Amino acid sequence: MVVIVMGVSGAGKTTVGQALSAALGWRFVDADDLHPKANIAKMAAGVPLTDEDRWPWLQVLRGVMEDALARGEDLVMACSALKRSYRTVLEVDPSRVRWVYLNAPRDVLARRLAQRHGHFMPPSLLDTQLAALEVPEDALEVDVSPPPDVVVKHLREGLGL
Repeated sequence: MVVIVMGVSGAGKTTVGQALSAALGWRFVDADDLHPKANIAKMAAGVPLTDEDRWPWLQVLRGVMEDALARGEDLVMACSALKRSYRTVLEVDPSRVRWVYLNAPRDVLARRLAQRHGHFMPPSLLDTQLAALEVPEDALEVDVSPPPDVVVKHLREGLGL
């Protein structure tokens, strides 16, 4: 099974995804680590990515998921997946891919981004991410305002894992 932990920047995809994968004993993949250097440079400069920037990256992510599922490996992936069309690319096998949408009020997200250091995604792009977000209808939605351990508990209960 693949669990994709999605949401805008600052929602805690990496933190929650790593904690969930550790709790389950599954491999963790952060989609940000698989961005091409050009995408990272663009975001670091405060320029939002276009769909054209994202398509090759999404295909790489899809390949990672396909490989894991082919090997029978369980995987937690942190990925923004803001638009329905992106999620469609990543929907490798609907029976073995589960979506988790991390949600929080804008002020919580902005505060987290302001406190984050060493990440290529600047706080200035939060509003562009919120504008691009197409809230998923088929995902387990969890408020990430509580501490990560509480969020993971809710995720495990909601996913039945």
